[in-house]
Amino acid sequence: MQTFLKILRWSVGLLFIFSGLIKANDPLGLSYKMQEFFDVWGIGFISDNMSYYFAVMMNVFEIVAGIALLIKFPYKQTLWLLLVLIVFFSFLTGYALFSGKIKTCGCFGDCIPLTPKTSFIKDILLLIAILILLFYQKKVKSKIKPALGVFVLLLATVGVSYGQYFVTMHLPIIDCLPYKVGNNISEKMKLPPGAVPDSTIIQMEFVKNGKSYFFDATNFPENFDDSYVYKSRKDVVKKGNGLKAEIVDFNLSTLSNLDTTQALFTSPNPYVLVFAGTIDASIPWDYLLTALHAKHKDIYIVTADKTGATRLLSKENILIADNTMIKTAARVWPTIFVMNGPVIMQKKSYLDLTK
Repeated sequence: MQTFLKILRWSVGLLFIFSGLIKANDPLGLSYKMQEFFDVWGIGFISDNMSYYFAVMMNVFEIVAGIALLIKFPYKQTLWLLLVLIVFFSFLTGYALFSGKIKTCGCFGDCIPLTPKTSFIKDILLLIAILILLFYQKKVKSKIKPALGVFVLLLATVGVSYGQYFVTMHLPIIDCLPYKVGNNISEKMKLPPGAVPDSTIIQMEFVKNGKSYFFDATNFPENFDDSYVYKSRKDVVKKGNGLKAEIVDFNLSTLSNLDTTQALFTSPNPYVLVFAGTIDASIPWDYLLTALHAKHKDIYIVTADKTGATRLLSKENILIADNTMIKTAARVWPTIFVMNGPVIMQKKSYLDLTK
């Protein structure tokens, strides 16, 4: 029994630490996923900042609780905390699975995307494991000194918190997004092999001898004649197999709504895209753009904030893009992309511009 409990304890603890570390690598990504849940639940009034702090705290709890389970201090309290966490996670993954309104739960961030079904099964298994550990918690004794246990957990809390602050300012250490260095955006916009997209067909209802018949434009019977009386029509969505392009919303337009995406992708010279969803006056734009212009000829500001861009950066080349796409491409605002056609050659936070 002791061996079984040890294996179970280490499995649960390491899984929580692993899951937390993956999400701590990109806390903004988790906050965006949280915001998606909030919007679906009709509580979208929760600000992006609040979602971010929720994400940071959740990652800290997950990692520190996993470490506490491994060192068995404080053992009983840690198991109860993990039980609360896994019940909460099970609710989220269950909602994503059974409602169909959320495509992925974000349990392992963007690095290891899981389907809602896989995520829910994982959480149920973890729930069972934690309940077993709680039931037999008196059989496990901690040998670590309380002072050392407190020090280890405080060190972990500070380390995880600082790590999340660092990646929020300087981009994730491991980039698992389709906009990482070396990727060809144009290629990432193509459907993968075997992909069957959603399609829409027009279905028409006819009545003959009191019985309804449904036909689409390519499925009329050979004996179709005036005895079939038209009644109604509707659009029917035929679901594909779910395979989609990794990038589906990359579109850059000028202030006059001219699509310039392909023109940039076929440009013979390297160019720079500066991504910033909003144009904030607190950013040192003069310093940033002066440093960029000293090294690069063609520089474009990519933003969803047309008003702010034209007010603060009227002398620059401004391109308008979808804010969700910008959030995916650039976790830090502004983020600098050095491009060669559609290929991302460099990607860095504006804070690392001089490096």
